[in-house]
Amino acid sequence: MRTEALFREQPYLSTTEATVVGVNDRGGIILDRTIFYATSGGQPGDTGHLLRADGSRTAIAATVTGESKDDIIHLPAAGEAMPQAGEAVGLAIDWERRYRLMRMHTACHLLSVICPFPITGASVDEQDSRVDFDVPDSGWTKEEVTRKLMELVQADHPVFTRWISEEELAANPALVKSKNVRPPAGAGRIRLVCIGENSSVDSQPCGGTHVARTGEVGEIHIGKIEKKGRENRRFRIRFGPLPAA
Repeated sequence: MRTEALFREQPYLSTTEATVVGVNDRGGIILDRTIFYATSGGQPGDTGHLLRADGSRTAIAATVTGESKDDIIHLPAAGEAMPQAGEAVGLAIDWERRYRLMRMHTACHLLSVICPFPITGASVDEQDSRVDFDVPDSGWTKEEVTRKLMELVQADHPVFTRWISEEELAANPALVKSKNVRPPAGAGRIRLVCIGENSSVDSQPCGGTHVARTGEVGEIHIGKIEKKGRENRRFRIRFGPLPAA
């Protein structure tokens, strides 16, 4: 069941209205459209609430996908009153949490610019995110990577999305930075997240939410670089300045 994913084009939209399409057999609420991002690509799903006509609220504890990226399921907290099919509801996400995740997700993209190696894993968190790379040498330091990250942040590059066809992606395989995961095929088009004027800094497939300019990321640093294999390195991104040694 397709839900219009408003967050793809309007990541700063924190409230809106929608209609309940139904409730699935696991108690998940399906809406005709949503601002709630569903867990995908290492970014956790949104939390928040639905506002019903009688003034009561249904807390949303998690948002996930079903059989496709357009099958978006809103999971209510335990014991919450459930809306009915056909009911009009107001939607409100936990904006402070979402905005931190948008800043972090953008920071992960910046890290992939500085470390241009195959990505073997990633996880976006509100405070401590990680990106794993197949790095051919171990000469990276958290001080040097932090310095380069902050240069990109302070340059205040624009961040935007555009769509290309699956054929265009096939003709430009270097756009895909993940070593083991390919963008979902079959929809006919691929969403790119681009950084810099005319994508001069970066361009890669991604369905997540990001800030509009790199300056919004704020001060960040590499908290740790961990060895996870002969060539695999895990870079941990954290908010705030690099702590003094």
